[in-house]
Amino acid sequence: VQLQASGGGSVQAGGSLRLSCAASGSIYSINMMAWYRQTPGKQRELVAIISNVGSISYADAAEGRFTISRDHAKNAVYLRMTSLKPEDTAVYYCYAMLQRSRYTSSSTYWGQGTLVTVSS
Repeated sequence: VQLQASGGGSVQAGGSLRLSCAASGSIYSINMMAWYRQTPGKQRELVAIISNVGSISYADAAEGRFTISRDHAKNAVYLRMTSLKPEDTAVYYCYAMLQRSRYTSSSTYWGQGTLVTVSS
């Protein structure tokens, strides 16, 4: 299983970006997908998470500005980020908790990370 993230880039404060992440490989079902972010010297932190039934939770820093969504048919998760701030600058990682078959338990997978840079 691979998670391929894309959509990062450089933007000015107040701008918007949309991150995408698609899971590929042998996948039976995806329980949860999420976006995390990490800056140098800090722990990776949760930004937003969405379950297979659409339950959503956001970090306080993302609430009201970011929107997470899923496309079940494409095994994909998206993060629409608006009103971006310099403190949103980070490497953003997609995450999935999934089953590779009906006979296996869930495992977690990470994408390779995509850099978001917000300038003031």
